[in-house]
Amino acid sequence: MDHQCATAASAPGLTEQEARQRLDAEGFNDLPGTDSRSFVRILGDVLREPMFALLLGAGAIYLFLGDLTDALMLLVFACLSISISVIQELRSERVLEALRDMTSPRALVIRDGSRKRIPGREVVRGDAIVLLEGDRVPADSLLVAANNLLIDESLLTGESAPVRKLATGGSKDAGMARPGGEDQPFLFSGTLIVRGDGLAIVRSTGQRSEIGKIGQTLGKIVAEPPRLRQQTRSLVRNFAAAGMAASLLAVLLYGFLRGDWLQAVLGGIALDMSMLPQEFPLVLSAFMVMGAWRLSQARVLTRRAAAIEMLGSATVLCTDKTGTLTENRMTIAELRTPAETWRAVAGASAPGGLIELIEAALLASGRDSFDPMERAIAGQASLHPGGSEDVYAGLELIRQYGLRPELLAMTNVWRRREGAECLAFTKGAPEAIGSLCRLDAEQLAWVRTALDEMAREGVRVLGVARTIHADLELPEDQQGFAFEFLGLVGFADPLRTNVPEAVRECQSAGVRVIMITGDYPATAEAIGRKAGLTGSGVIDGEELVRLDDAAVTARLRTISVFARILPEQKLRIVDALKADGEIVAMTGDGVNDAPALKSAHIGIAMGGRGTDVAREASSIVLLDDDFGSIVRTIRLGRRIYDNLRKAIAYIVAVHVPIAGLALVPLLFGFPLILTPIHIAFLEMVIDPACSIVFEAEPDEDDLMRRPPRSAESRLLSGAMAGWSLFQGLLAFAAVAAIFAGGLLRQLPENELRALVFVSLVLINGSLILVNRSSSGSLIQAIVRPNLSLWVLLSGVVAVLAVTLTWQPAMDLFRFGPLHLDDLGVTLLAGGTILVVLQLAKPIWRKASRPSRELGLNVPSPNQP
Repeated sequence: MDHQCATAASAPGLTEQEARQRLDAEGFNDLPGTDSRSFVRILGDVLREPMFALLLGAGAIYLFLGDLTDALMLLVFACLSISISVIQELRSERVLEALRDMTSPRALVIRDGSRKRIPGREVVRGDAIVLLEGDRVPADSLLVAANNLLIDESLLTGESAPVRKLATGGSKDAGMARPGGEDQPFLFSGTLIVRGDGLAIVRSTGQRSEIGKIGQTLGKIVAEPPRLRQQTRSLVRNFAAAGMAASLLAVLLYGFLRGDWLQAVLGGIALDMSMLPQEFPLVLSAFMVMGAWRLSQARVLTRRAAAIEMLGSATVLCTDKTGTLTENRMTIAELRTPAETWRAVAGASAPGGLIELIEAALLASGRDSFDPMERAIAGQASLHPGGSEDVYAGLELIRQYGLRPELLAMTNVWRRREGAECLAFTKGAPEAIGSLCRLDAEQLAWVRTALDEMAREGVRVLGVARTIHADLELPEDQQGFAFEFLGLVGFADPLRTNVPEAVRECQSAGVRVIMITGDYPATAEAIGRKAGLTGSGVIDGEELVRLDDAAVTARLRTISVFARILPEQKLRIVDALKADGEIVAMTGDGVNDAPALKSAHIGIAMGGRGTDVAREASSIVLLDDDFGSIVRTIRLGRRIYDNLRKAIAYIVAVHVPIAGLALVPLLFGFPLILTPIHIAFLEMVIDPACSIVFEAEPDEDDLMRRPPRSAESRLLSGAMAGWSLFQGLLAFAAVAAIFAGGLLRQLPENELRALVFVSLVLINGSLILVNRSSSGSLIQAIVRPNLSLWVLLSGVVAVLAVTLTWQPAMDLFRFGPLHLDDLGVTLLAGGTILVVLQLAKPIWRKASRPSRELGLNVPSPNQP
């Protein structure tokens, strides 16, 4: 192979003194450090969140009241939630660190006329860098000499195939172009040399490089605050303010009217505890933790809990092509000769008549090559009887002719060890191979027709030819051979087998799939068609540049395939969708995807083939690189949010009768029914019910047939708040009636307290059953599988039995004996509430006007 391009003579490079001066003046070849937050600063920011402060405060109140169990439970949840938040924030600080690591490979430079290996971060503008197969380019450079050079730029462009590079014609003042495109002299930092070698002059380093610009964009993107956290803050503030106001008013009224300030304070504490909404942040934290765990069971890593809350509302899924929809590996897709056509089947060898075409293509390639197309040829040849080694048997490589700007073909010349004749095999652009074979008009027409048909399928095509050369002297160039045309070899990055089904599931759930790729329009359109993407036509990067923001938004509503898209254009597409009211999920695996991944509401990175930069910029990582996992992730996200709303509805409902029983005796001078110990017992039922039982509820039957929920939906919508208050008021009416009946019967205070409290606990159980499903029947409310529910209810019944029969517990709760007729009353109250609410559920649902403002499931106006 000719290595003259990599000699120091062709470019003397810099001296060490010049390099040091430029390093001092322009800085290292890496990305600038960000104003990263320290652990202490992140911890302080997290602790200032109202929900965590409330958890800690509630724990302190229970500790002060002597309820060590409840206090420890709240404090443990608080510490767990704080730890998770801090870890997630620390991870998000690492995104630019990962990008800096990619931009600093080792580099072979020419300094003082000699080759020298230096850290990539010490490369400076003007350095002459020697490029060898398997190296990464250390900085944006201009190629001044090259030998058969192919570069994999997929991390910047998303193109599945490497691009051919040709040296500049000698003008070192040529401006830098953008990544992508064949036969350019521009090299970009972080890209991989898959074949050949070359010599280049560094033009841009650090943040001035193409990858550096991506880093700057990442640093400017500010993630949106989690919507559920904002809504929870609002709910917490409103309930806490109402509780404090009601408690203070009740204490003052009781104290001034009855003079018993101790009872007034105790009653006020019980009322405040009954209305203290510590369950809201507790439930949100528990659901996020358990949601992350459930997603991990589906091999999906959640890096930011906020993404879990957004999964169920995603309306658009923007996906990269290479490595996401496709397998990110070139395979033989089609073989054609004038006599025969074969479309490849995975794992199948080519039919006999086409074996010689593959063998010729193999002998025109390099052995153990980095080139994806040559690896695909070798893989196909290995399926033939005897494998690829039989093809090489008895042959010795004696010369290689590389690609040249005027002839895009390469030739290997082999000599038989037992003969004098030479065999020459060539492959390259079909037009170049046709020229070498001197095809006639009819043959050229066949080639053009075949190329058009294969291009429509998104197939990349190489022509293959061979000849026997009897002369001992080899020609100076490839045109000196009398080649015989053999046929065409088509290559494709195959679609993942489960992608069409996953796309259909997304569409049935109301999630539109848009493909954004750096690949060519024909390839992108073919892949989009095979994947089942809706929409018509393709927009490429050049057309996108000409469109203003309004036009981009309009086209986004009908176009599902974007090709030849640059990194900043991916970000523009995502931002345009967000501005149009869509909830955007974005998948990707390359550095070029990172800004869009970070900007999207839900960034989803591929964990296997994905770059560290993409993973660090994302909020979710698919550990198995399976596009189908996205559908499972959306299903889990919808289930999590669905169950979270059920828990919130239950919390609001159950606090109404508790608050009523705490408030009424204070206002009317009746005996106090609920004291702090009773509230603590109820919380021991409510907390696990809303944080464990509801979290474990199975999917609703129509979960993936609903359109995405509105981006404007509230965690506690008007309709849901009304339904919760209706439940709570009905429950309060039942316990108030039992309370009034006990007063009329002049039951002793301790017996009255036992009667009312047991009724309240059983009604609480009915509220749990009612809120398990938004549409299930009475039978389903009881028989739906949920082990956590029945463990909880069994435990409650057991503890309640102890408090009613064991004298020390009765004294602690100030209970009197509960007679059988009174027990029947409590059971009747619980059963009645369950039946009435189940019957009222469909009536209420029908009466509630569906609207986006109420947070019900109706289609987005932008959804096709």
